[in-house]
Order: sequence, then C-alpha cells, then structure tokens
Amino acid sequence: MPELPEVETIKRSLNKSLLGKKIVTVKILRSDSIAYPEKKHKFSQLLCGQEFETIERRGKYLIFVFRSKACLVVHLRMSGRILIKSKNKTIDKHVRVLFDLNDHKQFIFEDMRVFGRLWFVPNYKDLAQIVPALSELGCEPLTDLQANVLHKQIKMRRQAIKSTLLDQRIIAGIGNIYADESLYLAGICPQTSSCELSLKQLHTLCLAIKKVLRQAIEMGGSTLRNYTNSEGINGNYQNDSLVYGRTGKPCKTCKNIIVRVRIAGRSAHYCPTCQRG
Repeated sequence: MPELPEVETIKRSLNKSLLGKKIVTVKILRSDSIAYPEKKHKFSQLLCGQEFETIERRGKYLIFVFRSKACLVVHLRMSGRILIKSKNKTIDKHVRVLFDLNDHKQFIFEDMRVFGRLWFVPNYKDLAQIVPALSELGCEPLTDLQANVLHKQIKMRRQAIKSTLLDQRIIAGIGNIYADESLYLAGICPQTSSCELSLKQLHTLCLAIKKVLRQAIEMGGSTLRNYTNSEGINGNYQNDSLVYGRTGKPCKTCKNIIVRVRIAGRSAHYCPTCQRG
C-alpha cells in the first residue's frame, strides 16, 4: 500500500499538472471503485465541469479541491494509481475510472486489486461527514508529531511499538516500510511494548520518523510493485532502505544480519544489535 511519501509525491506531481484544468467527461469502468454517491451516474454528472484548484493530502488520502469547493477524495489502498496521460483510444484493463480533461489529456485511476475508492464531496466542509475515516486520522507526522503528545497517547498501550506506528488513529500515513526504517534510525526494537518507551526515546523516534519520511519524499517514495507517481516514474527509496526488505543482509551500521519477524500479523525488519531499545 502506498504510504505517506508515495501519496505526498503523487500530490506534488498532480499540483504541477492539474491546477486550472477542467473535467470534461467521466467514464466509470468499475462501479465498485466509487464509494459516494451511491448512484454512480451522479458521480459522473457532478464531476463534469469541475475545475481543479489544489490537491491536498491527509494521511494516505488525496483530496482534490475544485474551484467550486467541491472535492474528489481518493484512497489508493493496495494497488491504486493515478496517471496523467495524453488521450488514447486503448484503455488498460486495470483502469477503473477515466476523466477526460479540457487539455486533451486524461486523469486515469488504475487499480489492479480494486480496493481503492473515490468519493465526491459536494462541499469541502462536509469531508468528515462523507468520508468519516478522515476525522479518525491521527496527527500528520511531518507537521504535528510531538513526543510529549505521543507519550500521553501510548503510555498505557502494551502492544508493540511497530503496531502502534501502523495505527492510523495515532499517526496518519505511516505503513510497514517507514515504520521499520524509523525504528531502526531511533535504535528501538519493533517488538518493544509502546508503554515501555521513555519520553527521551519517543523524542528520538519522532525525529527519526520525520527524517525518514522527508528523505523518502525527496527520493520519490518506494516502488516495490506497481507504485509510480502521476507521470509513471518509479520511486527510489527502496534502493537505499536501512532495514526494510533486507532480511539476511548485513546491517549498514554494525554488519550483523538483519532479521524479519512477525508482529500482529505484519512483518518487521530490524537489526537485533542496533535496536535493543
């Protein structure tokens, strides 16, 4: 699933290519990709004529704000992709929704596994009402994450810190890749109970999270399977990862072997020597 750096990268590339463009027609090729409104033909009718004003990100959600203050919300989930391409008569089999734009290009929503969803929101102020999950998201790690606040939230949690970092109600946007990377940089074992971490350790972890996410954004995110930005360009962070995907390889710091364990059904990669905290 694309995480914060991938979604942020897509947002930035779309802000360069979509602003001021208008939607001319909408073709829904897979109706279950549309979460709202329930009557799918209304989705097409309401989006036609809308002009893009800006694109925002909240956690792993993309929010396309139109000049009318209506919005299109997109969650890519496992395999969703957004591409901007010149019009083409040939439509890929994984295209679920196709938007024709007034500059003879197409805004394409592809989704091989069909878990991604799109919502039309008539007014920006109604975002939380129509997409309730948005109101349940935790803090934005790049701007709002603070060690003292995090300490209060998790001081009673006995679950592994790796699981806590994946909880979108605590911190929005972090997934498997960047949780592992951040914990390595902070020297914290992913299996450590959240409540056992000191305020000092959490301060170090918050700094590590921000550093890892910013570096990943600079590198265009990570491409492990089919992720690309809106121009079809792969991310490069996976080539420089610290522990994620490096099971059996030497640690870049101590040269001991990176191991992989399962925590609450999710994989975790770490160095037992460097991450003893």
